[in-house]
Amino acid sequence: MSAKPYIVGLGGTLRPDSSTEKAVAVALRAAAEAGAETLLLGGADLDLPLYAPHSAGRTAAAARLVAELRRADGVILATPGYHGAMSGLMKNAIDYVEDMSGDLRPYLEGRAVGCIVTAAGWQATATTLVGLRGVVHALRGWPTPLGVTINTAEPVFDEAGSCQDGRVSQQLDLLARQVVEFAGRWRAAG
Repeated sequence: MSAKPYIVGLGGTLRPDSSTEKAVAVALRAAAEAGAETLLLGGADLDLPLYAPHSAGRTAAAARLVAELRRADGVILATPGYHGAMSGLMKNAIDYVEDMSGDLRPYLEGRAVGCIVTAAGWQATATTLVGLRGVVHALRGWPTPLGVTINTAEPVFDEAGSCQDGRVSQQLDLLARQVVEFAGRWRAAG
């Protein structure tokens, strides 16, 4: 087992170069700088069949998602705010966590979870963040004290995915450090 905490980021949309996927990528870079091993499962990776709890069959992509989350010490979730709630793409991906219900460490038990929401307006970011944090609690995860909301009505990321807003960059860095710090402490506690 690596001495580095393993942080999995989930997020994005099916639109290439989405602000949501750029946000989770920036946070994961900050987590790597804080000493973590990271993996991004972006929008294309989350394009999964609708979760069917009664079916044991899983696509390779769905099986990979669950395997990576099982291995994860921490998670960063990033979703667009669609009409005041997380996207269907993200909700469906999160539903696959049910496959972890019988694990020794069920659901997101013992994992710090950073929550990021992007939307073209503050109202959608705020209501979506509350809902996302509620889902994390329901899955026994530990939402970080800071959740990041990003209003994409103004440009935030450049074409290369770099954050052009200093405040947002600082918040994504802090969120990442909170996930890595908690994950490291949890691993040390054994």
